[in-house]
Amino acid sequence: MSDIEFAADCQTRLSLDLLSGAWTGVVLWTLRDGPMRPRLLQDRIGGISHKMLNETLRHLVDNGLATRRRYAEAPPRVEYELTDPGRGMLDPLLALGRWTERYADDVLDARERAAGGP
Repeated sequence: MSDIEFAADCQTRLSLDLLSGAWTGVVLWTLRDGPMRPRLLQDRIGGISHKMLNETLRHLVDNGLATRRRYAEAPPRVEYELTDPGRGMLDPLLALGRWTERYADDVLDARERAAGGP
């Protein structure tokens, strides 16, 4: 991958574009345990609004990373589940988590210095 250039139309940029949303990776990671209803997702994530969760789920479905299943029940029930490509994003997310554990303090310190902090 080191020889690949990230041109504007390069397919390699696809994964970066897919994960560019603030909540995309969090919702993907939360769905790793299997199908979930939106309310359970929102409870497990914490801090995500109903609107943002719906937008993120729509983004995942529209890009083939998750499926939406609606049950013909009263009241209606909807569940979301990762597709194979969605599950394939879990390893890169795990790697990003490890990177964050290692370098988050360095990045936060740099931000503070750039903002004129100590």
